[in-house]
Amino acid sequence: MALIVHLKTVTDLRGRGDRIAKVAFRGLSFYTRVLENCEDEALFDETFRWPIASSIEVNEMLEIQVFNYSKVFSNRLIGTFQMVLQKVVEEKLLEVTDTLIDDNNAAIRTSVSIEIRYQAMDGTVGAWNDEEFLESPSGRSEGNPYETDGLLPGHRQSPSKASAAERALRSKHQQEAQGGWEGFFEAGKGVFSAMKLGKARPGKDDHHRKQDEPAVLETEDLDRKAMRLGGGLDPDTISLASVTAVTTNVSNKRSKPDIKMEPSAGRPMDYQVSITIIEARQLVGLNMDPVVCVEIGEEKKYTSMKESTNCPYYNEYFVFDFHVPPDVMFDKIVKFSVIHSKNLLRSGTLVGSFKMDVGTVYTQPEHQFYHRWAILSDPEDITAGLKGYLKVDVAVVGKGDNIKTPHKANETDEDDIEGNLLLPDGVPPERQWARFYLKIYRAEGLPRMNTSIMANVKKALIGENKDLVDPYVQVVFAGQKGKTSVQKSSYEPQWNEQIVFTEMFPPLCKRIKVQIRDSDKVNDVAIGTHFVDLRKISNEGDKGFLPTFGPAWVNMYGSTRNYTLMDEHQDLNEGLGEGVSFRARLLLGLAVEILDTSNPELTSSTEVQLEPATPVTDNCTGKMEEFFLFGSFLEATMIDRKIGDKPINFEVTIGNYGNEIDGMSRPVIKKKRDGGDGNEEESELLQNSSDEEGTDEGEFVSISTSPPLRPLITDRNYFHLPYFEKKPCIYIKSWWQDQRRRLYNSNIIDKNADKLEEGLNDVHEMIKTEKPHPERRLRGVLEELSSGCLRFVTLANKDQNHNSRTRLDRERLKSCMRELETMGQQAKILRSQVKKTTIRDKLKQAQNFLQKLRFLADEPQHSIPDIFIWMMSNNKRIAYARIPSKDILYSIVDEEMGKDCGKVKTVFLKLPGKKGFGPAGWTVQAKMEIYLWLGLNKQRKDFLSGLPCGFEEKKLPRGQGILTFPPISLLYTKKQVFQLRVHMYQARSLFAADSSGLSDPFARVFFISQSQCTEVLNETLCPTWDQLLVFDNVELYGEAHEMRDDPPIIVIEIYDQDTVGKADFMGRTFAKPVVKMSDEEYCPPRFPPQLEYYQVYRGNSTAGDLLAAFELLQIGPAGKSDLPTIDGPTDLDRGPILPVPLGIRPVLSKYRVEILFWGLRDLKRVNLAQVDRPRVDIECAGRGVQSSLIQNYKKNPNFSTLVKWFEVDLPENELLHPPLNIRVVDCRAFGRYTLVGSHAVNSLRKFIYRPPDKKAQHWSMAGEIVVNMEPEVPVKKLETMVKLEANSDAVVKVDVSEDEKDKKKKKKKKGGGDEIEEEEPDESMLDWWSKYFASIETMKEELRQQEAAAAEAEEKDDMETTDGLKGQGKTKEKVKVPKDDKKKKQQQQVPEAPEKKNKQKIDELKVYPKELDLDFDNFEDWLHTFSLFRGKIGDDDDNTADEDRIVGRFKGSICVYKVPLPDDITKEAGYDPNFGMFQGIPSNDPINVLVRVYVVRATDLHPADINGKADPYVAIKLGKTDIKDKENYISKQLNPIFGKSFDIEATFPMESMLTVAVYDWDLVGSDDLIGETKIDLENRYYSKHRATCGITKTYSIHGYNIWRDPQKPTQILSRLCKEGKLDGPHYGPGGRVKVTNRVFTGPTEVEDENGQKKQTDEHLALTVLHHWEDIPRVGCKLVPEHVETRPLLNPDKPGIEQGRLEMWVDMFPMDMPAPGPAIDISPRKPKKYELRVIVWNTDEVVLEDDDYFTGEKSSDIFVRGWLKGQQEDKQDTDVHYHSLTGEGNFNWRFIFPFDYLAAEEKIVISKKESMFSWDETEYKIPARLTLQVWDADHFSADDFLGGIELDLNRFPRGAKTAKQCSMELGTGEIEVPMVSIFKQKRVKGWWPFLARDENDEMEMTGKVEAELHLLTAEEAEKSPAGLARNEPDPLEKPNRPDTSFIWFLNPLKSIRYLICTRYKWLIIKIVLALLLLIMVGLFLYSMPGYMVKKLLGA
Repeated sequence: MALIVHLKTVTDLRGRGDRIAKVAFRGLSFYTRVLENCEDEALFDETFRWPIASSIEVNEMLEIQVFNYSKVFSNRLIGTFQMVLQKVVEEKLLEVTDTLIDDNNAAIRTSVSIEIRYQAMDGTVGAWNDEEFLESPSGRSEGNPYETDGLLPGHRQSPSKASAAERALRSKHQQEAQGGWEGFFEAGKGVFSAMKLGKARPGKDDHHRKQDEPAVLETEDLDRKAMRLGGGLDPDTISLASVTAVTTNVSNKRSKPDIKMEPSAGRPMDYQVSITIIEARQLVGLNMDPVVCVEIGEEKKYTSMKESTNCPYYNEYFVFDFHVPPDVMFDKIVKFSVIHSKNLLRSGTLVGSFKMDVGTVYTQPEHQFYHRWAILSDPEDITAGLKGYLKVDVAVVGKGDNIKTPHKANETDEDDIEGNLLLPDGVPPERQWARFYLKIYRAEGLPRMNTSIMANVKKALIGENKDLVDPYVQVVFAGQKGKTSVQKSSYEPQWNEQIVFTEMFPPLCKRIKVQIRDSDKVNDVAIGTHFVDLRKISNEGDKGFLPTFGPAWVNMYGSTRNYTLMDEHQDLNEGLGEGVSFRARLLLGLAVEILDTSNPELTSSTEVQLEPATPVTDNCTGKMEEFFLFGSFLEATMIDRKIGDKPINFEVTIGNYGNEIDGMSRPVIKKKRDGGDGNEEESELLQNSSDEEGTDEGEFVSISTSPPLRPLITDRNYFHLPYFEKKPCIYIKSWWQDQRRRLYNSNIIDKNADKLEEGLNDVHEMIKTEKPHPERRLRGVLEELSSGCLRFVTLANKDQNHNSRTRLDRERLKSCMRELETMGQQAKILRSQVKKTTIRDKLKQAQNFLQKLRFLADEPQHSIPDIFIWMMSNNKRIAYARIPSKDILYSIVDEEMGKDCGKVKTVFLKLPGKKGFGPAGWTVQAKMEIYLWLGLNKQRKDFLSGLPCGFEEKKLPRGQGILTFPPISLLYTKKQVFQLRVHMYQARSLFAADSSGLSDPFARVFFISQSQCTEVLNETLCPTWDQLLVFDNVELYGEAHEMRDDPPIIVIEIYDQDTVGKADFMGRTFAKPVVKMSDEEYCPPRFPPQLEYYQVYRGNSTAGDLLAAFELLQIGPAGKSDLPTIDGPTDLDRGPILPVPLGIRPVLSKYRVEILFWGLRDLKRVNLAQVDRPRVDIECAGRGVQSSLIQNYKKNPNFSTLVKWFEVDLPENELLHPPLNIRVVDCRAFGRYTLVGSHAVNSLRKFIYRPPDKKAQHWSMAGEIVVNMEPEVPVKKLETMVKLEANSDAVVKVDVSEDEKDKKKKKKKKGGGDEIEEEEPDESMLDWWSKYFASIETMKEELRQQEAAAAEAEEKDDMETTDGLKGQGKTKEKVKVPKDDKKKKQQQQVPEAPEKKNKQKIDELKVYPKELDLDFDNFEDWLHTFSLFRGKIGDDDDNTADEDRIVGRFKGSICVYKVPLPDDITKEAGYDPNFGMFQGIPSNDPINVLVRVYVVRATDLHPADINGKADPYVAIKLGKTDIKDKENYISKQLNPIFGKSFDIEATFPMESMLTVAVYDWDLVGSDDLIGETKIDLENRYYSKHRATCGITKTYSIHGYNIWRDPQKPTQILSRLCKEGKLDGPHYGPGGRVKVTNRVFTGPTEVEDENGQKKQTDEHLALTVLHHWEDIPRVGCKLVPEHVETRPLLNPDKPGIEQGRLEMWVDMFPMDMPAPGPAIDISPRKPKKYELRVIVWNTDEVVLEDDDYFTGEKSSDIFVRGWLKGQQEDKQDTDVHYHSLTGEGNFNWRFIFPFDYLAAEEKIVISKKESMFSWDETEYKIPARLTLQVWDADHFSADDFLGGIELDLNRFPRGAKTAKQCSMELGTGEIEVPMVSIFKQKRVKGWWPFLARDENDEMEMTGKVEAELHLLTAEEAEKSPAGLARNEPDPLEKPNRPDTSFIWFLNPLKSIRYLICTRYKWLIIKIVLALLLLIMVGLFLYSMPGYMVKKLLGA
């Protein structure tokens, strides 16, 4: 949508004058150019566009104001025209002529004539004459009414000849062609199409800048312009030129070039992955011996084995070092596996594993996971669920990354496993298994991968002609590989197969690597590689979608297609580095299915499977369309001289089309199909020998190469091709699936991103150069972003639904629209929050927007392949450029068009592959100006419209007369002649190219095909050439006005002149000249141009700045006489060199530069000779001064004369100040000098002295101000905030007891130190370590709160600004308290947990988690250190570590000020004129100092031995003293606690660099350096921050916190007051002290050892010292008592931390009283304890055995116990045999002696690691007791039934009875009171035994009644007890049922027992039955006898 206003004329004006008009709509105004000397008519004839995001309402207004323009005064309004747009909305097109009204609303005669056009959302436009769609505009004549229009500088349109509305209509014709109505939308040309290096100044007709084309102004210009334009400029829309911004320009014909040259992708770098395996928990399995294996890529490392435990504790550290390219590094998989019972013979069985890629770790904050739990799962059995947890730290460090290790103190945090899983944020903890189906359909356009010799032999022999490639596809994902079948001999293989991966979802690896490979008998090679980035094809939000892809084509790029046996660029085919040629395209799809693991049919293995896939239809990826690519070569210069002797031509390819040398790898197919353009018929046509196809429609054959031409010489380094008026063209037809929509969408997002990036660069630059109102610019940028985002939503929404859209297309569109919509809203909100104070913060957030946009713009599904431009010499490919197809893709809608489509783009060709690394990649192979256009063939009507005008087309004979036939060359008929003036003023911080550490620089300037050099200046890195180079008769082709807005770019290269050999390249930069046409005047504001800084690049790194100005002046008909005159050479000694003329060179003033010469340090040898008599030479802008000579550097390296000065003329503008050079020379015998080293101070700004403001100082003379030192409570304190006026005498009382209370509260918060105090309540038990651990807790707490408070910081900022301590500065005190302190206090207001008792307070010190110097600005408060450099900078990318080039250091300072100074400074009391500005500086004579170095401990050392450990010891070097504490090495420890202090006597300045190193002790061979840290003691010693001995928080004269400085606080204070010439200190009654006008209060008593109280002023003095920064004028923060953490570095591994060292240094001058003895910080000895565990009974133990005889269940129970880490000392009870109920009685005592460190809650064990170990290793292990219940077996192994692990510091209190003892007691699912054995001493109760059943569920397998009793070693000696049931203190025998004695020992008894108990009734029944039976039997037996007897009656 857009509103277009064409302002034609204003008539009937009165008088003569300069006129300017302003057109405003919706608050956005545009200015016309100034029409000079108009009489009654002003012909403006300018067009303005307002891109609008919402439709115009009928009542909106358009306003036009006409002014008389005045250069000096504000413009005078002539009249105003206002119009309601109702009619326009209805009619869409309107012409209006109407009169203006004046200020009083009266009509005046003057009238204005305008035409208004409104394009609504639906693309409807007013009625226009119909034009045939593909008809060509009638020639390039003036006959087309729009052509001339389109070329007016003011007329803003897309580069098409037809007007926007006309194109809208055409897009209707395209409905059929495009299957649906594409959203038609027009908007202003964006910033991106344009390029400006340096600034485009507001010229006479530049005022029609758009909002999205911000005007680029000088600050001085701003005021002028604001006056001129009647103040109508909204600063939000003004962009200030960034100093080197390649920002915008006015016309649209050119694109921005890329400055950075070298590809950095494929270059190997150093990486270090450090992994700590801490422990595992809940491993599934019974009684295992686990080992953890860590593998990264191919490397494996193992931990030690832990015996019979499910929760092993390792705490082992591994480091893997890699030197690979980043892509390879981040794709490596880190895999943790837990293996059970591995030994030398067997590999063990896998319990579970976890894997993620290195990239996932690297993208974490700080590049690390710290103390996280990895969930283990079994890849062989995906239905099984989780197999345990493994706690690890993983960190990945690249060079220069610093890892903030969280402070390793007592790890007491409750182990919350679920809350600390090893997963990135946003990944659900319950990950499910999923199947990834990667469908591989087919590929095409493969290159041949075999020599054709063999093929020709075959063809001759068997007559068959085969494709020379046997492709298959290999897919690598999450460490698994799958491959398809091999398709023999096919350039267009069809696979239709799917590779199935089973992996956890979401997977923790970011990319799937898909590679087409060629199968070969010898070795398979990659043909091309594509990475599918899972983050881009899925979205995890709640409206997100699972990964999905395609079916879509992906393009693969790699090395050139010609087959060679040894391909030098094979890496490119593997996906490393930027591909230099199209290799193939592959059709693939991806689908993911989440598995339901409960499904029984599921195969549970995760092996990769290959299955057939259903083929897809041909048109599923889009309808085949014919695309047309046109290119024209406008210039080819800067061609490297190596290839300058042979004819050169250029080849352009898109896919295989256009590639005539090696693209023909396809069978001959009718050319409407895909593939290279290689059939014979067409090749024939290229020679024009066949006319068959030259039909009427203008069918044509592609021409993809320019004709070969022999280059001409430009200068000794470069050649150029003679493309003068004749410009060769290429054109290629190609067929691709029409998926332009994808590219369009990403173009829109990209353009938004470009605009944002540019705006942010501007804001950065404004902040850097301190231009006013950067926050306004940022608001403008955000405003633009939010409207850009909303525009995307409207545009993309209209997306037509064609069938070839894949699911990913639809989902991505939805999520992009959502993202951009929210981003638009966030940007709006952010805009409203931008304030002066918050701008840095908001900039960061805006940077995040930028990253997000860039991420969204990257389209994962490819469509049209990239375009390659190759420079060929002799048919060999030399250098290339790669241009993404989306950048040159045409669309009718402006926003969707590629940013370089139809524009002239400057392209630098580079060498392919590895050849382009290093210096070779920095030299330009060729600079080309090329014009490219890519679009549908049927849209190609406008493909020439963006070219500079004024040419005729030359076509092939068969194309003559056919309008649409593309030209093979353009013949320019119009040319303009110019003179280019290059004002080369100076350069700074250039690259050191000579071994002296300096260079001999000269600059070479290239413009079109000419080049010139400046003079060579010897031995400097900051040359001031001050030279004007004139290029005469520069011929440019095209229309004059285009040149004015869009001149070509100038390339400036800086070289180092060498006496022999060719000059070395030092860097390059680009610039655009300011253009003056012959009809313009050479006058402000554009001329003369201003000097500006241009950033110089060398490869990808910056290498200095160039200060220069460029102007391009048209030579008119009158010849050169019109041009401004050039004054001849002024200084004849420079010969014929022209200086920079006066209007351009900066305005100078007189400055005085004072130099403080202190001394030189650490000078290295020069040419093997020691430096003996050095001197320092200072030079700035041609003037300078020399220091006095140091007579004997060895004896005293300080200077005898401290201050010298010189006067010099420097520019008024501080940004233009030249650098100041410091050079050190050694004066040898016979008057010879040798350069030792040099240093360039690039910016003098920080050394400029600005006299203090009178008014600001006034309040310091006021009355008393009492400083409020109360530890603040955040809310309540506000009443005491008294607003103090300048002369008030207010007093704020401080209640000290509250201070104490607060401290106590803080102690309550302590988590780590707390057990210590409970245990050691009395003062004498506290030691330095108590203080240290307490302080670490505080530090951790502070860090935690800093994070928490980051969120609230914003409101706090607002509050602080408003609650204004607005009184003139006095109560800074309140604000000054470091923020974290405040937060700490807030935290303490939280009500305490009830069970914590009120602790006593421990004094604390300050633990700095970094070096002390960083908090105190390197102690350079008055003494600065300048490193001296010598030697070349290396040629790697990363400018070899500067450390290697440092040859020494100069200490001193600089002060620069304008002369004369105000008098009052020199009048101050005690002003010594010899010292100038450096008053009150101590003498620099040698001084003896006692240096006391305390080394506390080291953490995370890099392992130095094969076993992954180190044996560290400390070595200290200071001057000649070298202490190696070798005998006290600590065995096998990476976190050693040294706890040592060393005293060294040193003499400053000779011995001032302290080196503390940690070495690894080796039994044989020399010891290895692990890492070292260096501290400059001298700066600390002399610093005003008083870093000699830190001041403690409180003053005490005995105990662990004793005052350790020989000077008491009162003495220090009075000395500080004397030095600062302050009045005071005056101690008053009632605990008050007054210093100048500040009053402090505090306690006045101190306790001695005996508890006696004494009066003292020390507390008061100490209070003042703590608040010294609040003292006016001289105040600064004093260094507190502290421990600093310093990184250890190893020179062999520059930039990568090798561990950290915690330490501090005290220094005491020897002429003062000697200090007391050093504090004892030796490590705490662990305390000896004995733990007695009595196992009384068990109950409900599961029954495992079946009885042989009776089959009944029973168990032979015994209990086993041990302390963690001491499995070998495990103890067993006796066996309770044959328990039938699970009850067991033991009365058995275990005794475990152990050493325990209360502070760290760890047990300390010293033991030899193996029989070969030389010495014992100390381990620290959490105090955990394990009890297990077992079933004893005689012949087989015993069976494990269950166990429980009790953490002795916090375990659940046991149940009182077996009944109450439940399973939850062990799993922690219910809240139970926790106890610590160290506090309770004695605990008795019932605890459950737990084990896992078959389904991995926890179950209870028994209960145990036990009693734990803890005694110290002394107590244990006093009341001994025996093991088991032995004396002393024996336990009685358990009362067990008899059966427990095995039945064969006592068969009768056991039989009786068996019979009596179980079979009693059975036996009775059987006896009765038997009796019955006997009776019946007897009856039957005797019955017959009786019967007979009876019958016979016998």
